[in-house]
Amino acid sequence: MLTKNIEFKNFKLSLNDIKIKKDLNAFLDTKSEVIKSLTPSYQYSYSKKKLNVYKKNSIIRIIGMGGSILGTEAIYSFLRNKVKKKIIFINNLKSNLKKIKNEKKITNIIVSKSGNTLETISNVNVLIKKNRKNIFITEKNNNYLSEQALKLKAEIINHNNYIGGRYSVLSEVGMLPAELMGLKEKNFKQLNNLIKNNNFIKSLTANVRNIIYFNKKKKFNSIILNYDETSDNLFKWYQQLVAESLGKKRKGILPIISSMPKDNHSLMQLYLDGPNKNFFTFFYVKEKQSSKIINNNIMPSFNYLKNKDFNQIIFSQKLATENVFLNKKIPFRSFNIKSRDEKTLGELFCFFILETILLGRALKVNPFDQPSVELIKKETKKILI
Repeated sequence: MLTKNIEFKNFKLSLNDIKIKKDLNAFLDTKSEVIKSLTPSYQYSYSKKKLNVYKKNSIIRIIGMGGSILGTEAIYSFLRNKVKKKIIFINNLKSNLKKIKNEKKITNIIVSKSGNTLETISNVNVLIKKNRKNIFITEKNNNYLSEQALKLKAEIINHNNYIGGRYSVLSEVGMLPAELMGLKEKNFKQLNNLIKNNNFIKSLTANVRNIIYFNKKKKFNSIILNYDETSDNLFKWYQQLVAESLGKKRKGILPIISSMPKDNHSLMQLYLDGPNKNFFTFFYVKEKQSSKIINNNIMPSFNYLKNKDFNQIIFSQKLATENVFLNKKIPFRSFNIKSRDEKTLGELFCFFILETILLGRALKVNPFDQPSVELIKKETKKILI
């Protein structure tokens, strides 16, 4: 058990994780802005009273790229049943952007840490108009989007200079949109509780130590077997977090998202009998409501499906796959999510952020920069000029 909301089975290897625990304590002691953002004491750069004027709008459109938007997409997808408003994400460049007829019903949230993200600037240029409810979240400096916001007479929220985009989900970047969605911001902030939980600390550090072991054994592919479709965006966030933080100095881990049980019929053969270069994460969420098999329509050869709902069938497929992996000695860990709420998602964000930072320290790479990404930005600018 990781917490009461999350049942967690760690990798089966038993390794010494004392150094990882020291690294964790050392990082927690730094009191970095990333760490602060995971706690209720984090100071936002916006007034919650000011948000009231934006809460009346029935549509929220969020424009950003990468870490500026992936965390918010994860929040919305995972907690969609709690959100009553229409949420639109503009997270890429498309040749034909769809415009909304009644712009007055929209609150626009534009997010870019640097304020100079090419794709975000392009989308803002086409979609955002003056005299609308526009919120820009960007660093406090003279960047393009800050200047644009001033021209539009828009609300400007300062993006924390010391929190990179992929670590920003529990800062202004993710929590302001979450509040406008009607979610409880404080319930996401679980770090203070988690670091007092010996089970959580033990699970986290042992998990990191195992992944480092796999890395040394040339197992670089981290394959997520996701049995919950609404968590796809959570793992797209995780994918960027891990790939961009650790992919340096010819080191790193490649996170690959696999949709289950669909991929039983396409990729599972490779996972079971292909190259031995992978380790796996099983992820399952228990749903309170699930479609049920219509007994009268079941033929005798499939009688074992009678009285079953889809939730039971999916969970049985997950357990069956885990059993096969055990028999074949394929390394995996497993998350069973018991409660779909802000607290659980906050716990997952904390776990994966701390995991990634600890992996960076163990691999001796800086988990907070992304030097090579700038190369493509510079080359694109050269071509456009």
